[in-house]
Amino acid sequence: MSLDAAVSAVTDRVIARSAATRGRYLDLIARERDQGVHRPHLACGNLAHGFAAAGEDKHAIKRGHAMNIGIVTAYNDMLSAHQPYGRYPEQIKIFAREVGATAQVAGGVPAMCDGVTQGQPGMELSLFSRDTIALSTAVALSHGMFEGAALLGICDKIVPGLLIGALRFGHLPMLLVPGGPMPSGLPNKEKVRIREAYAAGEASEEDLLEGESASYHSAGTCTFYGTANSNQMMMEVMGLHVPGAAFVNPGTRLRQELTRAAVHRLAGIGWAGDDYRPLGRCIDEKAIVNAAVGLLATGGSTNHAIHIPAIARAAGILFDWEDLDRLSGAVPMIASVYPSGPGDVNQFHAAGGMAYVIGALLEAGLLHGDVPTVWEGGLARYAKEPALRDAGPVPAAHLPATARGEEWTPDGNLAWHPVRVSRNSEMLRPVSDPFLPDGGMRLVTGNLGRATFKTSAVTRDRWSIEAPARVFHEQDDVLAAYKAGELERDVIVVVRFQGPRANGMPELHKLTPALGVLQQKGFKVALVTDGRMSGASGKVPAAIHVSPEAFAGGPIAKVRDGDIIRLCANRGDLELLLDRQELAARDAAPPPLAHLGTGRELFAFMRDGASEAEAGGSAMLAAMERDYGL
Repeated sequence: MSLDAAVSAVTDRVIARSAATRGRYLDLIARERDQGVHRPHLACGNLAHGFAAAGEDKHAIKRGHAMNIGIVTAYNDMLSAHQPYGRYPEQIKIFAREVGATAQVAGGVPAMCDGVTQGQPGMELSLFSRDTIALSTAVALSHGMFEGAALLGICDKIVPGLLIGALRFGHLPMLLVPGGPMPSGLPNKEKVRIREAYAAGEASEEDLLEGESASYHSAGTCTFYGTANSNQMMMEVMGLHVPGAAFVNPGTRLRQELTRAAVHRLAGIGWAGDDYRPLGRCIDEKAIVNAAVGLLATGGSTNHAIHIPAIARAAGILFDWEDLDRLSGAVPMIASVYPSGPGDVNQFHAAGGMAYVIGALLEAGLLHGDVPTVWEGGLARYAKEPALRDAGPVPAAHLPATARGEEWTPDGNLAWHPVRVSRNSEMLRPVSDPFLPDGGMRLVTGNLGRATFKTSAVTRDRWSIEAPARVFHEQDDVLAAYKAGELERDVIVVVRFQGPRANGMPELHKLTPALGVLQQKGFKVALVTDGRMSGASGKVPAAIHVSPEAFAGGPIAKVRDGDIIRLCANRGDLELLLDRQELAARDAAPPPLAHLGTGRELFAFMRDGASEAEAGGSAMLAAMERDYGL
């Protein structure tokens, strides 16, 4: 199938816009490979420090004849998604020895959880934890001891942060090694029912805690399709995983074999061999477009409207919201996973998961099949799902019909076979019969700025609203007004001074249950904010990431209670219905005082230098572009 015209046009647009910056980036990683800090170039004292504690791998690292894999890990045992990583380093070292390589833990990166900090002061550190992770990744890889890297991370800012940092060492081959989602817990509809009952005063705090505990109940990633699982989807469509690795549960033999395959593959794609696949070449303009297409086709997290541009810029690629909007108009939504649909990621995976999605999109010409994936065979290999193979090679005639044509990994423990048909039409549909005709992530613009509207989570009759504004500077003030009955009407709730420069751009998911209750009562309700919503953005229409933000003097700082706002995803409108001259003459509201405590003051320098959300919301990337043109 030839490439879809709209996907082709957006790709050409990105390539043309990025020509200079991408060229400088590729020159950088070429210089780093040829002239950068490497193990053979280290002085004896440097090298001795690097292998002093390497135990049985000491001699191999000292000799320098085999790849040494750096492990950059987001392990901690407080967060369910990252707890499984505790045993990975010792496993990876064993798997590396199986193919004559070695491995060392290069460093750790922080892994904070938006689920734990949601609505709490710590949430103001969340976005900038991505920059911190990128910096930590760079520190880990700066020792020059490694010829490749395994990146261990899953959740919201962690995968983007790992990639941003790792791309500064883009001459090295690298794979993302996931841990997998926890088994399914309390059904999502019941979880939502309990949350809304609590918001309406019809359930106790004990009822709420029991419901949440039954939802988030064991090791592994949360099972709703938020930012963490959208990350895993993107790593598949960008070709940065072992094919099919995204949604296999932790603690299973299949999970372990996929990790083994990742390590073996890393050892085979170093620059000393004939299949060199550096990360900086794997993440190219086509891979970034594929990430956006996958996001849209699966109804993924709105947080990636910030993360995709940030990852792209780290590779010298300029991708913006107009690119995302144009792709959204061309890419149908073929997956419906909670909160957009009834089932969670485990059910999505059982229905055919990423293998089905990638296969369907490739067949329709909506993905670039020729991206330089870390796995041999290009993106078509990711249209197959993995399975265990317990014995030695089995003749094809002895395999079930659905498994014929499988391709074995060199160690014979894994097999892959294509998934051509959805096993659950409530979760996955063909491109010819999608859940929505477009990708459900629209750009809305007007005199209030530019913003993202996730239409895939909102019923079409709510895509357009025109109502009086009620303005807030804190989400807790919104909840206080809700509890006082002050929002019992048609209303557009404006929550401003929530952007990167104001307070680190926290998610405002805490507002979803209350606004959802108002909507259920029959009121027309919407949210307009320069902050973020959760990766599990809900059923209330919302214009989020409004740029320019209020703190930077954006027009949202001039909105007053009672002003009429029109938000329309059909036409792409974000308008304050006010005469232009009157709007220009208004004074902007003064920003609230910066918050102290919970370490927020340590991140003041990041807030001060942060770019707008459309450029990634990053102080680090903004400084890199300013000082180095990268």
